[in-house]
Amino acid sequence: MPQVILYDLPSKPPCKSWSLNPWKSRMVLNIKRIDYKTEWIEYPDLAPTLKSFGLPPNNPNDPDYFTDYSSPAIRYEDGTYMMDSWPIVHELEKRYPTPSMHLDDPVVTWVKENIRNITIPLMPQLLPKVPRVLLNKISADYYDSTREVRFGMPLAQLEKEKGGEQNWEELKGPTKTFGDVLKKNGGPFFLGETVVSYADVIFVSFLQCIRRVSEDMFQRYLSLDPAFGKVYEASKEWLKKDD
Repeated sequence: MPQVILYDLPSKPPCKSWSLNPWKSRMVLNIKRIDYKTEWIEYPDLAPTLKSFGLPPNNPNDPDYFTDYSSPAIRYEDGTYMMDSWPIVHELEKRYPTPSMHLDDPVVTWVKENIRNITIPLMPQLLPKVPRVLLNKISADYYDSTREVRFGMPLAQLEKEKGGEQNWEELKGPTKTFGDVLKKNGGPFFLGETVVSYADVIFVSFLQCIRRVSEDMFQRYLSLDPAFGKVYEASKEWLKKDD
């Protein structure tokens, strides 16, 4: 029987998953214990490869739109393809309903809509490190050039001019709110002691992305609220399969 295939962005050797959005789909596959394999696609090869699968481009009217073709993408056992972590998790729920990701719970919508508040302030420090620390040259060159267009300056300039302690200061309010929501049901998960949901997947995927970029930034992020380390630790089983 054909395996599920997850199309992810490679890192320098040893090649392991690092990017936030692919980690969301990967975590769901791991939680649901779905048999899958990873195929790696470098950044410049995403568009031609995913086009060749017959996938339509991302919707340019989507508020999170950045580029026509992006990772993750997935091929299901029946040979059909899909792109983007949000529709992917809905389809995985239909095909593999247990354990549930509780997509209808309001906290999932809340985390999806508010995750930007606790990620965007750190981007001037985080993004410039990605090509330096993680990417192979072909993807690093692509990443640098596309982000320069996006931000209107080279990443090194973004880091120098907009990165620094002020980024961590900007995080204090939003991360306190996130921590309070995370602890509302007692933790370690958003829905309590034993019920993992897609809200946890979104947040832990971000933490894992930070860790792959910088262990120091990861540890500092965890120090913002004790609940952050607890949900990460409780989710480590689903981070083991990363290649």
